[in-house]
Amino acid sequence: MSRPHPVRRPVKSPGGSARGLRRLAASALGVLALTAGLLAAGPPATAASLTQVTGFGSNPGNLSMYAYVPDALPTGAPLVLALHGCTQSAGDYHAHSGWATLADRYGFAVVYPQTNATNNANSCFNWFEAGDSARGRGEALSIKQMADKAVEQYGSDPGRVHITGLSAGGGMTANMLAAYPDVFAGGAPASGLPARCAETLTAAYTCMYSPPDRTPAQWGDLVRSAAPADTTSWPRVAIWQGTADTTVRPPNATELRDQWTNVWGIGQTPSRTRSLTGGTTATTYDDPTGRPAVEVYSVSGMAHGLAVDPGGGAEQCGATGTYYLDTICSSYHTARFWGLDGDGGESPDGPPAPARPAVTATTDTTVSLTWEAVAEAASYHVHRDGTRVGTTAATHYTDTGLAPGTTHGYTVAAVDPAGTVGSPSAAVTATTTGSPPTCHTASNYAHTVAGRAYVSGGHTYAAGSGQPMGLWNTFTVHTLLETSPGHYLIADSGCPA
Repeated sequence: MSRPHPVRRPVKSPGGSARGLRRLAASALGVLALTAGLLAAGPPATAASLTQVTGFGSNPGNLSMYAYVPDALPTGAPLVLALHGCTQSAGDYHAHSGWATLADRYGFAVVYPQTNATNNANSCFNWFEAGDSARGRGEALSIKQMADKAVEQYGSDPGRVHITGLSAGGGMTANMLAAYPDVFAGGAPASGLPARCAETLTAAYTCMYSPPDRTPAQWGDLVRSAAPADTTSWPRVAIWQGTADTTVRPPNATELRDQWTNVWGIGQTPSRTRSLTGGTTATTYDDPTGRPAVEVYSVSGMAHGLAVDPGGGAEQCGATGTYYLDTICSSYHTARFWGLDGDGGESPDGPPAPARPAVTATTDTTVSLTWEAVAEAASYHVHRDGTRVGTTAATHYTDTGLAPGTTHGYTVAAVDPAGTVGSPSAAVTATTTGSPPTCHTASNYAHTVAGRAYVSGGHTYAAGSGQPMGLWNTFTVHTLLETSPGHYLIADSGCPA
């Protein structure tokens, strides 16, 4: 297929001419086949509401910034950055992706970064170059500067900034999530690639057609090494992939899943799976509180492109075109996953959070809870300190086996008959009665002198439990946990807080 003849413009970044030649050489070698043959659906959209923004920073990546801001957008609204694919433009993505419709419906601004033929002969974002995809460098920094500009100019909430992109834009999206987890609350690579999958032309080909089968920990380490060293909070990630994609092959979605579930520390076992329209299967991986942290949307039979679903239905959006494929509106489901519809992003398709959770009773070892019933609920998950400890069909639960004098936080989430877990409730705190357990580390001789152990036949035993501790001498050392007055257990592996 023929390609448009690009207009070359000077590169604004330091070392401009050398950088431009290097990029043109990269294009000539064909790595930009990431969306091979992907032709723009036409010139940039001319809608008056899509506006170019200048003066957004030093712009080392030589990008352009376009924005769509609904009328009367309130201060503190969310922000979405949407990155086009190769040979596309900001206007093209604005006209087809459906993000403008959702911005009007839910109330948020959309920024469309745009690259050009000077950066890359096919106008692809350079996801495969370290100089453009690392924190504080090149195109990545330009995109981050656009987010900063939008937060300042439109009053967007800096805690609700999200990023998505198609193909090369999807590869750059994953790299931006890794480099700037402090900027983005959520991301959604569509037909994209794992973060830091490639930093050379050869590796780019490998990632597109046969991504490395790294372990989840190895993929996760690539993200952790790209992020600031003190990062403890990570973006929530929605991954979109067609099963018939021959340009960015489906194993990339699996590696993306492995990468981000490992970053979240939640493993690769799904919390639930559900079927959506357009032959789409959504697989969810919850964080320890029961909130979706990673979701994979697999669209059966879809080739390379962005999933859209034109029409006026509640779940429809977008327009078909070259590499905008009529299946399901990915932007709608992504917006709900992020909570842009006002549901907080807890669980886009689950029942609402139980209201009025309360602690009704405590003992030395138990905490009893109640909450209001949810009409859609078949059962409820109870979480203690972020870990699920029980499931019940009732609107009350008693947590047992606790230590005296300890404090715990609880949330409750409703589960519908299909197994979809809804939003967690507000947290409540409870402290068991009694004195907290104490630990003592000493020799067997010292334990017996203090009354925490006794001697029989030259051997030492823990008081109360009778657990054997070995010979009675000053050389054998144990840690004893007092669980109740005069009752001790061996706790050499560590004393609970």
